[in-house]
Amino acid sequence: MSPRTVPAGTPLGDDFHVFDTTLRDGAQREGISYSVADKLAVARQLDALGVGYIEGGWPGALPKDTEFFARAAAGELTLRHAALVAFGATRKAGTTADRDPQVRALLDAQAPVVTLVAKSDRRHIERALRTDVTENCAMVADTVAFLRAEGRRVFLDAEHFFDGYRFDPDTALRVLDAAVTAGADVAVLCDTNGGMLPLGIAEVVAQVKDRTGFRLGIHCQDDTGCAVANSVAAVQAGATHVQCTANGYGERAGNADLFAVVGNLVTKLGMPVLPHGALAELTRTSHALAEIANIAPDTHQAYVGVAAFAHKAGLHASAIKVDPELYNHMDPVEVGNGQRVLVTEMAGRASVELKGVELGLDLAGRPDAVTSVVGTVKEREAQGWSFEAADASLELLMRAALKGTGLGDEDGAVLPFTLESYRVLIENRGGEVICEATVKLVVDGERIIATREGNGPVNALDAALRAALTPSRPWLADVELSDFKVRLLAPQGEGETRGTDAVTRVLVESTDGAGSWTTVGVHGNVVEASWLALVDAVAYAGLRTALPAGVR
Repeated sequence: MSPRTVPAGTPLGDDFHVFDTTLRDGAQREGISYSVADKLAVARQLDALGVGYIEGGWPGALPKDTEFFARAAAGELTLRHAALVAFGATRKAGTTADRDPQVRALLDAQAPVVTLVAKSDRRHIERALRTDVTENCAMVADTVAFLRAEGRRVFLDAEHFFDGYRFDPDTALRVLDAAVTAGADVAVLCDTNGGMLPLGIAEVVAQVKDRTGFRLGIHCQDDTGCAVANSVAAVQAGATHVQCTANGYGERAGNADLFAVVGNLVTKLGMPVLPHGALAELTRTSHALAEIANIAPDTHQAYVGVAAFAHKAGLHASAIKVDPELYNHMDPVEVGNGQRVLVTEMAGRASVELKGVELGLDLAGRPDAVTSVVGTVKEREAQGWSFEAADASLELLMRAALKGTGLGDEDGAVLPFTLESYRVLIENRGGEVICEATVKLVVDGERIIATREGNGPVNALDAALRAALTPSRPWLADVELSDFKVRLLAPQGEGETRGTDAVTRVLVESTDGAGSWTTVGVHGNVVEASWLALVDAVAYAGLRTALPAGVR
């Protein structure tokens, strides 16, 4: 049954393959180095998502991959949805498959499926392999037949297929025919150099399907920025096997992003390529795999990025307030994501009201508060403040505008102290730099002075502030500063300060173990900018303590 004619809601099962190669092709990304434990963790995440096939690596060629398959076979990896796949090359020229140690290593991996890579471009066959087309096809056929006789299911990756098909289509098709005739289940057409565009992919896939009748797969690199579009185009043209990597990890510009491809197949083409309910795990899985790879998630990644459904312009917010579907291509909840409204100088009243709802505040009945927030945001952003990445500071601003609700400045819930003064000293003691900060505060009517040292002025200020407040605010002991970012703001006109004299924006991220929040401070002095962000961080921590757990 063609995937384009499958009734909605019908599981495709083996009629369509979602094939993940994060652990093999994705691991070739610069900066990624999976340990064996990492590889096992990645495989478990992918299996939980419900992909059909997980390519674990190249046993026999890479020691870590060999160990991964050995530990998987020993029981450390139990897969509920996916089949484990070993990757390797066909036998070498001039020998037989049963005598080739690399082919034997594929059997030793004990994976039920093997993906063989083979040259399908005559130029690569003759120049890289230094053999002829006839021998290359024999290498393919012999290896496939041998593995099939040993009980393995075999897929063929036709390397450089699109370039080879354009140069010499007959040779490219001969390689596919050798594999399928010998028992390969799928002939995967690889855009190895990543140079194809969607219409070209669709045209070639349709031609090959018409000429051969074979079951075809697609494997796209992202060198033109089209890997996802190329993969979807191939499926629409008749491919029923799609190879991807988590978050598009891979060599050079990367591979087709698993989450974008699956998101498109399910939500745009109506193809249930994952188990029921698994689509809602896309965002969580994407972020979990980024964590294992030690790579920050792409905030603007399609479907799963935190900004994928974020709206900044006031015009958008006005429409979303009426109907969220007017400016969202789908309900973000379907992929485990959420809609966000960014409040900036572009924001209007609708943006502020929607952001209030997102933060658990009802501003709709307080037009005066909305007016105050909109005015303050526009004024501060003109001075260099940025609230779109500092929701905690924005929420404090909104609550300050709602004075009289029990959450304003007058009852001390927002700011638990009054600053009298602070001082920061920096001393170089024989090459060792010591920072000392002193804060003078009024807390609950009592004047408190605290002095602490730190490895920098902000660290010293933070320590002194905690020392002054923790005796009366014990919850502060659980709060930690987890990130600190400084940016010099570009001058906006003649006469503006530059370089070390420039206005500084500081973002502080804090956590109490149960959640995290970001605050912002802006000033011409970096210490004062940091102080403003720290004060908001403490105020928000106090707010979280005062609020019921369900609304934090």
